[in-house]
Amino acid sequence: MDLDTNSTAHLLSISAFARRVGLTPSALRFYDDCGVLRPARVDTTTGYRFYRPDQDIRARLLRSLRAAGLPLAEVTVVLDGDEDEARAVLERHRNTVRDRTRTADATIEAVLRSLSGDGTRARSGAGDGAGDGAGDEAGAVTVVRLGGVELASAFRQVVPAAGQDPEHPELGCVLVEIEDGEVRLVATDRYRLSTRVLRPVEAVEGPARRLPLAAGSLPGIGAWAARCAAVTIEAGPDGATLHETAGTASRELPFSAVLFPAYREMLSALTPARYRLIVNRTALLDAVNDCGETPAIVLRLGEDEVAVSLPDDSRATALPAVCPGERPPPIGFDPAVLAPALEASVGPDVLLEIASVTEPVVVRSADQGSFTTLVMPVGLGAPAF
Repeated sequence: MDLDTNSTAHLLSISAFARRVGLTPSALRFYDDCGVLRPARVDTTTGYRFYRPDQDIRARLLRSLRAAGLPLAEVTVVLDGDEDEARAVLERHRNTVRDRTRTADATIEAVLRSLSGDGTRARSGAGDGAGDGAGDEAGAVTVVRLGGVELASAFRQVVPAAGQDPEHPELGCVLVEIEDGEVRLVATDRYRLSTRVLRPVEAVEGPARRLPLAAGSLPGIGAWAARCAAVTIEAGPDGATLHETAGTASRELPFSAVLFPAYREMLSALTPARYRLIVNRTALLDAVNDCGETPAIVLRLGEDEVAVSLPDDSRATALPAVCPGERPPPIGFDPAVLAPALEASVGPDVLLEIASVTEPVVVRSADQGSFTTLVMPVGLGAPAF
């Protein structure tokens, strides 16, 4: 692969190649980081990625295998291993899918039998109380429209990173930033930090806004928003209201007049990743939970696996993994911090980007490049952001 040539003739930009093969640019960047689908050329000045047209065969096969639910560590075996290895991986995965399908079918059948004669069940009560305020009319008002399910998903992912220390109420908030044509949600408890970016369904109206919202009320508001096709945030200088775009219902957003931490400065100061680990997200979460209640677990990266254990090597679980490049020393995490980060992620696989065993680790997935969590490792002490 030639990464040094200055010629981009006959090469496709990442956006053009993404459209050609049916993958998102964020997924292509993820697969590059994982070493599964490298670009033909990377511009050394801009960092732009370019692809050859004939790379579409590998890209489409990669997309198909991922759509079939094959973990990324096993996708690499199918793409790069010998035929016997690939066949064994695919047969094993097909049996797993069949087992899951039978289990799901049995569960659905049982629920269908429990339905009343008219095919309905008793409806659950409403979520958190409604707020009918129309927002602050004094001063400029910012209006942004979002998908209801997308906003609910963002709340679900980001809220777990908020703090619960009453001495630091600013950490008990989710910051909602409306600027540059997008909506960014941020939360941190000093040991982890989660961000999610949402694209509005229409152009943002009004000035930029920073809205610290009390995290405790957001899951209920998210449950309400998930039942709306679209919702509208109307934000003034002193607060904000969430409206159902197609109706009259609304919820007051729990505005808090606190100074949220300067998270952008922290993100810009991150050391570039030196090591990377790609592993099945659910399997890693199960291995972390299997270690039980403990202040620390350890990840040891091998050539094609990661071992999860207690610091004394007990309760060890080895998982298939992709570990491109050199391997880091063993790295420790507080499972009470790492597990929620894995739970909030989406998709079958997760990527951990590691600068060192003492610096924040970036946790993200190919399926949703707009969601990122930073998790602080633990060592002799438990340093904070």
